[in-house]
Amino acid sequence: MDEKKKILAIIPARGGSKGVKRKNLRIVGGKSLVARAVETSIEASIFDAIVVSTDDQDIKSEAEVSGARVPFWRPISLSGDRIGDLEVLRHAIEVMETEDGCRYDVIAMIQPTSPCRKAADLVAAVNKLLHEGYDSVWTVSSVDLKYHPMKQLCVDSDNNLSYFSSEAHKIIARQELSLTFYRNGVCYCFTRDCLMVQQVILGRNSGFHLCDGEQISIDTEADLRKVEQLLALQA
Repeated sequence: MDEKKKILAIIPARGGSKGVKRKNLRIVGGKSLVARAVETSIEASIFDAIVVSTDDQDIKSEAEVSGARVPFWRPISLSGDRIGDLEVLRHAIEVMETEDGCRYDVIAMIQPTSPCRKAADLVAAVNKLLHEGYDSVWTVSSVDLKYHPMKQLCVDSDNNLSYFSSEAHKIIARQELSLTFYRNGVCYCFTRDCLMVQQVILGRNSGFHLCDGEQISIDTEADLRKVEQLLALQA
């Protein structure tokens, strides 16, 4: 790894959430989601700084006990349901560069709501960004072909069923379908230029790291139960 590059891990963890209340502090496998994100980031051993961006005192305390830094509060203006990742990341970069008196070259966003991540996936994603010339690298998982976009349906305002894609009727055999992927929230890596100059999270030259194994992004109580079961099997 290029030692000249300074790498910042940002863990976004606001206090509010709609689907699962106090989601980032929920316990799975004996640890809170925010603690898991911090500990896996530390285990990766590639970050010059690991910071949690939060507006919540309990999350701040949990993050600091777990080994992350929380040197600032996320502004109320960046804590609502309709705030995108870009604004949160840009704020954290600006504050941390002032705080640390340096310029961070690579930024990794590590979301607490994907707790099945492995440190090796964080390392792989960052290395891909560093060594293959990408502006951004997202971790992804492959979509089972039975859930392929060409096999999906939609319902209009009159409750009429139709194909999601106008080309779907041309597909006869599953062998005709190409692989598709979904972002699993394990890690998003960016160059500083991608976030601060291009002002996007999917850069002009973007790559991916395909994670092995099942990844669950938590949005519901059922997701929490699935993660608990998966972690129990891995123990």
